[in-house]
Amino acid sequence: MSAKFELTAEPRAAQGTGASRRLRRAGKVPAIIYGAGKQPVMVSLDHNAMIQHLANEKFHTSILTVAVGADKDQAILRDWNMHPYKPLVMHVDLQRISATEKIHMKIPLHFIGQDVAPGVKADGGIATHLMNEIDITCLPKDLPEFLTVDMSALHINESVHLSNLKLPEGVTITSLAHGGDDLAVAAITTIRIVEEVAPVAAAVPAEGAAAAAPAEGDAKAGDAKAADAKKGEAPKADAKKPDAKKPEAKKEGK
Repeated sequence: MSAKFELTAEPRAAQGTGASRRLRRAGKVPAIIYGAGKQPVMVSLDHNAMIQHLANEKFHTSILTVAVGADKDQAILRDWNMHPYKPLVMHVDLQRISATEKIHMKIPLHFIGQDVAPGVKADGGIATHLMNEIDITCLPKDLPEFLTVDMSALHINESVHLSNLKLPEGVTITSLAHGGDDLAVAAITTIRIVEEVAPVAAAVPAEGAAAAAPAEGDAKAGDAKAADAKKGEAPKADAKKPDAKKPEAKKEGK
């Protein structure tokens, strides 16, 4: 059976962003309680008490007693919002319930026996949790705090499915009741070792090796440049030819 929690709520008339901001500054949480054929009521809750309750796993799957003045209602926590980066509860939704009407809620899964499972202990596999919670349907009096997943008999590459879970009397798994797939909840799998292949280093030419021959296009371009350079050079004098004759100086007569 679920744990018992009692909440004291105060009616609030003011609505809107400004009114909610003032409530939070006063240490209150804006909330609403609805359902069970009654009109929704806007209320406020004590922030410190609420943030402590939210940290308790049992609070999320319990039947809550909500007192609004002299009225008391049975309710469940349907939704809540937190500040993006502050430990501040922004809003809470509470749904009234009837003792004769079934409810559906998400229930956490608790895993046992994974350390002694043959697939882990003998075969060296690893336990994998494929789900952390499931949606169930039941009467309020049958609402469990959690469901147990026993992995103690699993061998390597074996799994526990939704249909294998032991359910308390009066509790059904919502998806299976509506023809859903019998999904795996947990499994024991092999450990995959991925080997990293070292990159192959590029070949480095040996010191003193001849440079690679230029490509054909580059060689032709080089020849053309050499020819142009030769055309622009002035013709050199032939070293073997004697210098031009110079007029001889006249000898003075005696």
